[in-house]
Amino acid sequence: MRKRCAAVALWTSVVLTTAFPALADQLIIVAPELPPMFHADGTGRDALIIREALAACGHGVRFRVVPMGRHWGDYGTGAADGVAVVPPGMRLPGWPSDIYARYQNGASVLTSSGLAINSLADLVGKRVVTFAGGTEILPGLREIADRFADLRERADQMVHSNLLFAGRVDAVLGDGLIFAEYNRQLRERAATGQHLPFDPNQAVMFTAIFPPSPYTVVFRNERLRDDFNRCLGILSTTGRIDDIARAAVEPYRDTVGNRYLGY
Repeated sequence: MRKRCAAVALWTSVVLTTAFPALADQLIIVAPELPPMFHADGTGRDALIIREALAACGHGVRFRVVPMGRHWGDYGTGAADGVAVVPPGMRLPGWPSDIYARYQNGASVLTSSGLAINSLADLVGKRVVTFAGGTEILPGLREIADRFADLRERADQMVHSNLLFAGRVDAVLGDGLIFAEYNRQLRERAATGQHLPFDPNQAVMFTAIFPPSPYTVVFRNERLRDDFNRCLGILSTTGRIDDIARAAVEPYRDTVGNRYLGY
């Protein structure tokens, strides 16, 4: 308890002395549009973690949000100070940070299907959709792919929800919060009178069947990376990162329950 109080005091001191005065610089970080991690307007779970860590060390940030996958290429052109949502070990120019967030991939199905998915083996003979590159990224998927009735990859993850609600696939493999957010957007469209060829209000269930996926920020400048790591550590010690992560899960509790990273 004493250590936590000391950490909170240190965090408060850092914020008061660095975040509230005029920030030293305005960094540009490229990020993929992956709501609710990164929305098109530069808000979201990941955006908040990165923004608060940089602010605590005196740095402002502006997110340049682009389609998933393009963000790595845009950073490579040299037009940004950093890039978010980078898997550890990915070869990009610069200095990778400590892990700032984790994503939880799993299987999502219609509750009415009666499917209980606890592993990939439970999807044998089923029709499955995943994100672009998912066959190579999700552990064990490539090895079992030929045992599915159908396996397709779609970069636009809104399509995943469309296919599931329309009954054209049996399961979606991907991050639980991203899937649930696109479902929310579809329900919102239906509520405002937009015609959809399926019912987006069907109950769905997410099960975490893969290990969490860690992500880093790669900075072009080593000093900025070190600043980020230092203040990210303070956020972690004070429990702020857990608070942000838990708040991000709450709107999607009806889909993910307590199965998203334990939050």
